[in-house]
Amino acid sequence: MNGETISADELSIRLTAIASAQRMRIIALLSGEKLHVSELARRVGMSRALLYMHLTKLEEAGFVAGHLELSDDGKALKYFEVVPFTLTIDPAALVAAVAATPATTESENP
Repeated sequence: MNGETISADELSIRLTAIASAQRMRIIALLSGEKLHVSELARRVGMSRALLYMHLTKLEEAGFVAGHLELSDDGKALKYFEVVPFTLTIDPAALVAAVAATPATTESENP
């Protein structure tokens, strides 16, 4: 996402991951600081289970990263933070993504 050429399939996965107002809000909140899941869930006003679904999609697409840290009382807390990225969508980026994608036949990709 930082200037490398990716396939159309990879670009589609990344665009799908970020094409949600809730996930954009999660990225916005994490852009200023790393937060543990419970705090992030409070700030976005959703259950931890739903938040984990969004975080998983963002992490798989490379927008955020999660890691465990021990609190002072010995509890394991899962923290998330934004991974620096640049996402440029313009005709040139789309042409490059399509060019980087192996050709498929119609029967493979209906």
